[in-house]
Amino acid sequence: MNRQVQVHLLPALFEPQDVEGGIAVIIDILRASTTIVHALANGARRIIPCSEVDEAQQIADGQPAESVLLGGEREGVLIEGFDLDNNPFAYKHDVVQDKTIVFTTSNGTKALLRSAGAARILIGAFVNLESLVTVLAADSRPIHLVCAGTKGKITVEDSLCAGAIVDRLLTVTGVSESDWTDDQLRLALNLYRCESATSESFRAAMRSGYGGRNCMRLGFEAQIERAGTCNLFPIVPEYNHVTRAIERGPLELP
Repeated sequence: MNRQVQVHLLPALFEPQDVEGGIAVIIDILRASTTIVHALANGARRIIPCSEVDEAQQIADGQPAESVLLGGEREGVLIEGFDLDNNPFAYKHDVVQDKTIVFTTSNGTKALLRSAGAARILIGAFVNLESLVTVLAADSRPIHLVCAGTKGKITVEDSLCAGAIVDRLLTVTGVSESDWTDDQLRLALNLYRCESATSESFRAAMRSGYGGRNCMRLGFEAQIERAGTCNLFPIVPEYNHVTRAIERGPLELP
């Protein structure tokens, strides 16, 4: 059976109602998606996404102080008064175990909240690629791969990951590539196939895009390398519409 799969290279390129009834996969490789997977894999209880700093602080103030951490960034760096930034290496087991993390970032959390009408919202990254594809392949609903971008601009790293997901879905579902005619999907798929031809070209692509250049400017080269590493964690974080939090998931088994 042909699966409906679409890539949205920016949140602004779809309307919230377009994803209703489907599965939205939030892709913000540098760095929100990668960080969320790390945090939950390392024992965080849940992550509450917020679009604004003030909102995050208000939500955190309503939680028991010993059980909550404020995490996120603005302009790529730690927000004043927050406990953690958006560095996946910072979300270690001894820091986040059993904690609720109230989380706001410049791009990723906003992409998630724009997708709130989807039946399921999953967090996708290279670090959980294979597990994500397994969950997607087992669910028959339309798939929307939502790239967060950076400051309203399309980014190479998010597009690469969307292309990698499409490439793996083609393999595991047996769908003919000619059945998926969405132009944004084909752009992402072709980019991934071109830039992943060698590990060197893939790493260069991760560093040279708009998001990668921002991270390099801030001295985050190790984080770029980490974000481009596949299949580190066998989890698929999922947004719980009832609690309005991202949990380890999957919440709904096929």
